[in-house]
Amino acid sequence: MISDTDCVKHATAAPAVAGEKTSASSDKDHRAPPAAPNIVMSSKDHDSLFSGGGISFLSGSRNGRINYGYSSFKGKRSSMEDFFETKISEVDGQMVAFFGVFDGHGGSRTAEYLKNNLFKNLSNHPGFIKDTKTAIFEAFKQTDVDYLNEEKGHQRDAGSTASTAVLLGDRILVANVGDSRVVASRAGLAVPLSVDHKPDRSDERQRIEQAGGFIIWAGTWRVGGVLAVSRAFGDKLLKPYVVADPEIQEEEIEGVDFIIIASDGLWNVISNKEAVSLVQTITDAEVASRELIKEAYTRGSSDNITCVVVRFDPS
Repeated sequence: MISDTDCVKHATAAPAVAGEKTSASSDKDHRAPPAAPNIVMSSKDHDSLFSGGGISFLSGSRNGRINYGYSSFKGKRSSMEDFFETKISEVDGQMVAFFGVFDGHGGSRTAEYLKNNLFKNLSNHPGFIKDTKTAIFEAFKQTDVDYLNEEKGHQRDAGSTASTAVLLGDRILVANVGDSRVVASRAGLAVPLSVDHKPDRSDERQRIEQAGGFIIWAGTWRVGGVLAVSRAFGDKLLKPYVVADPEIQEEEIEGVDFIIIASDGLWNVISNKEAVSLVQTITDAEVASRELIKEAYTRGSSDNITCVVVRFDPS
């Protein structure tokens, strides 16, 4: 669950950000998909939409501004299991931006843990600046181990996907675990920066079977007949078949118009190309994130929907 406290945290935890903002309106009747659910998340209204955003500046050779926005909506689900994080921090003298979407299953515990700990663990890694890919891989795996150790004794087996983007110098480093997704726009063309971890992906199926696991069809392909994603944090009962090893893709910021990071509540009903086209002309990243969620809800998404948009504005 995302609360008003989280809104305050986003507005105060990143001193390098200028222009942090949130927006508010209300709409509590979701019996039929509204044309524009212009609503704001609060701790008392679980059906509402929470959004905000801010601006910061790149520190690489391509100096310019980033304009980011986020929106999160419970939608038609009975509970909210999505979390997200936006962080702008100085690490070893360099400015770093971190954006992540965490889609929980079996409860919200794992997603909330990732929001609170994943970037902290990554930024504290001794090799974060010099060997960022290795640091990301090791921090993801260690975070999973730490979470499972903390969860010992809890009967409920919860898990979460994670799609993250780190902006460091002139680079975007995308790390993905599960079926949330990161998509970039280059000159209006949709460029996938992650590939969904689904059990029926041939390499994922082979990995699972080599580890002694299996996948079967139960409405969709599922690991052990249970989980519809093949990689996730948590899910201790499905280890070692369901792992938190991230797939990492590096991209030059030069030429990227914007990136979209979203949970599968968006991607289940909107293609990469459609998402890029929908927000191509929207210069305010928060407005873009809200429009994506509105469109996904209007198209009948039955899941929680969370979206972060980061737009690169050259100086």
